[in-house]
Amino acid sequence: MTARAERMRGWGFVAPALIWTLAFFVVPFLVMGAMSLATLEGRTLVWGVSLANYAELTEKAYLWRAILVSLEITLTVTVVSVLLAYPLASIIAFRVPPRWQRLALLLAILPFWTSYVVRSYAWLLVLAREGVVNQALLGLGLLSEPVTLANTRFATVTGFVHFFVMLLTLTIYANLIQLSPNYRRAATDLGASAFQTFCHVTLPLALPGIVTGAFLTFVLCIGDYVTPQILGGNTELTVPQVIMVQLGRRADFPLASALAIVLMGIVTLAYLASARWLRLDRL
Repeated sequence: MTARAERMRGWGFVAPALIWTLAFFVVPFLVMGAMSLATLEGRTLVWGVSLANYAELTEKAYLWRAILVSLEITLTVTVVSVLLAYPLASIIAFRVPPRWQRLALLLAILPFWTSYVVRSYAWLLVLAREGVVNQALLGLGLLSEPVTLANTRFATVTGFVHFFVMLLTLTIYANLIQLSPNYRRAATDLGASAFQTFCHVTLPLALPGIVTGAFLTFVLCIGDYVTPQILGGNTELTVPQVIMVQLGRRADFPLASALAIVLMGIVTLAYLASARWLRLDRL
């Protein structure tokens, strides 16, 4: 087979993926970018090159506040999820016998089998004033009257953490299970305590899995609309919620596009930071 035929064959294999990427990512992104530079005059969409929509993000407090709320919730969820997922992944990888690890992982990801929306509504019922949490606290005498847990940022973070702990457990476990036990044995033989072994051996070797899982958590959390909408109760709007408001109530496609571009910019910065760290870690 000639070199030309080999190249054509290669392009034949790559073409479906390229067409899919162009049709469902590149073209929509270019349209959204062009839309963000347009303006809305009354009900008329005026195409052009204007930064008015981006300027509006800094001028209107509720838009800037939505970006800050999204970042605060996302960072909180990411940190809490990592702190909860690492011990769970470590127990499954190092404490559970190998023949039972698959069952342990199955139980860990069992909530994935239910609908994402159903899980959010389930947490809404659990955290309601007459829900399980309030009733348990009242029964234990820790509260004299029910407290408001649902329709708050706490409820939003709780719903997110419940979902992302499962995802992070899988990514961290996949990294931990590849570590040779000889590393920890060598550290012990050299006089390192369990804490020193964790800080200087296990944790550094597990960081690639932690960073990868944290990045996935960041991306999925900051762009999520369902959980803040159901559990947050519109008390604090996130960027996806504000985008839906602009589209559904005002039909302001240019401003919604500008918000989406800003959101993609934040995700891109997170990706560059995590990718740079992973490259530096391998040096």
